[in-house]
Amino acid sequence: MASWGITWRGVLLGALLMVVTFVGSLGIVSFLLVKIPPTYFQESHPRDFWVERHRAVRIVGTVAKNLAGVVLVILGILMSLPLVPGQGVLTILLGVMLLDFPGKRRLEHKIVSQPRVFGSINRLRARFDKPPLVLDGKSGDEQEQEKSDE
Repeated sequence: MASWGITWRGVLLGALLMVVTFVGSLGIVSFLLVKIPPTYFQESHPRDFWVERHRAVRIVGTVAKNLAGVVLVILGILMSLPLVPGQGVLTILLGVMLLDFPGKRRLEHKIVSQPRVFGSINRLRARFDKPPLVLDGKSGDEQEQEKSDE
C-alpha cells in the first residue's frame, strides 16, 4: 500500500466519506419521497414552479433546481456502479424530478413504474404513514396487486 501512496488514514477517511454520503443520500432521498404528494406522477398533477413569485426569483429558482437535479442524476449514476453504496436509481429519479426537459414525465413514469422501485417507494411511504403513490389513475395498492397477479 505504501508504494501506491495509500495510507491507513486515507483508507479510513475514504470509508468514512463513503458511509457519510450513503447515509446522507439515503436520508435525503427518503425525506423527499415521503413528502411528495401521492399523485405526483400522474399526468393531471400540476408542475408549475413558483408561478406566484417574481419572474427574476422564478428564473433563479429554476436554474438552482435544475443544477441540483443534474448533481443528483450524476450522484445517482455513480451510486448505481458496483461497490458504491447508495440508492442509485432513486437518486436518479429525484434528480430527474428536479430537471426540466421534454419527455420528463414519460421518463419519471418509466422509472417509478418499475416494480422494485415502485414497491420500495411505497414501502418507505407506508413506514411514515403516507398513502401509496398513484400511477395512471390506480392506487399503489391496486398496482401492487396487478403486478403480483402477473
